[in-house]
Amino acid sequence: METAALVVALVIALALFFDFTNGFHDTANAMATPIATGALKPKTAVALAAILNLVGAFLSTEVAKTISGGMIREDQIAGTVFPSLVFAGLIGAITWNMLTWLLGLPSSSSHALFGGLIGATLVGIGAQGIDFGVVVSKVVLPALLAPLTAGIIAYVVTKIAYVVTRRYDGKPDGRDGFRWGQIFTSSLVALAHGTNDAQKTMGVITLALIAVGWQSSEHHEPQLWVIFSAAAAIALGTYVGGWRIIRTLGRGLTDVKPAQGFSAETSTAATILASSHLGFALSTTQVASGSVIGSGLGRRGSEVRWRTVGRIFVGWLLTLPAAGAVGALAALLVVWSQSLGLGVLGVVIDAVIAVAIILFLFRRSRRDEVHAGNAMSEVAESGLAVKVDENPPPTPRQRRVMSEKARRKAEAKRQAATGGDDK
Repeated sequence: METAALVVALVIALALFFDFTNGFHDTANAMATPIATGALKPKTAVALAAILNLVGAFLSTEVAKTISGGMIREDQIAGTVFPSLVFAGLIGAITWNMLTWLLGLPSSSSHALFGGLIGATLVGIGAQGIDFGVVVSKVVLPALLAPLTAGIIAYVVTKIAYVVTRRYDGKPDGRDGFRWGQIFTSSLVALAHGTNDAQKTMGVITLALIAVGWQSSEHHEPQLWVIFSAAAAIALGTYVGGWRIIRTLGRGLTDVKPAQGFSAETSTAATILASSHLGFALSTTQVASGSVIGSGLGRRGSEVRWRTVGRIFVGWLLTLPAAGAVGALAALLVVWSQSLGLGVLGVVIDAVIAVAIILFLFRRSRRDEVHAGNAMSEVAESGLAVKVDENPPPTPRQRRVMSEKARRKAEAKRQAATGGDDK
């Protein structure tokens, strides 16, 4: 029992650290567009995101229950083995999170977690330990459909926003009212992020507690202390590290207009909140990216840069298998030590290696100046996926106005030539 308690304590600590890395890795993206358009200052945006993530974590536990009682079949795994495998999976997720954060690669903290857990379970137990039906229905399909849905919604909302405010087309700052709206919509995105991403850590901790019999398998609802711990970890991560990423977001979104940003955030928040209610474990970064691309296409004279879109998509595809591979390697050590009767030696070795990797990556990040090349911002890169013509073709209304002006100008010239006398 003492050994099980030690492993569970390590799982809880590592899960909360993953939640912390999720905070500075993903949450800042919720504030990408309001900073790019000047609606919020960077430090204000990060502080607001941290507070709302804390609040959002208390609003729903459906995603947590998907992980604690759906994706992994804990009843197929011995209680003495399972916490060690969860620990190995978390190592895979954190290692990939930290590496992509340092290198500036597009990634998803959510899919890193799923990949790490699946890889560790496959090595430790086999395919029978995973409910692939839940993985497909609540992880894979949402990953494919949610960014597309968010993009379509953002496209439609952007079109509507520009139609409603068309009379301001001739005024450079005619749509500045949307800047104030962005404060509300970006706050909704941060709140929605808390309802989805913080839940995943709650699910992992609950999964470990159920595995060792410290929580009934009949109840997959996370305990109050688990909810509070996960909420605090993701909020702290957002506030401490989010500024590093968010400071560079404006570079990729310099062409985002207030109306476009408002539309993108509205779409992102609606998609995530609906998915959290249904228990779908989304990548909020992917949803935000889809919204930015969709809102860009909603502007006149826009076209897709398919090479950029392809690069983002490849990054999405790599995350789950890459984190799964690291989780599988960590699980190999666990299986090896237990097969030789060495108990938790594999877990201890994993822990030492994980700490060494994390410290190395952190120290390496401190050597470089923060800029667009070493601070990950997938949402910022999404802003480059759509090229918007600086001089878009005129709308039908503008063509009518131009035609009327040309007619009046011609009439004035004719009258001037005839001396104003048509008789």
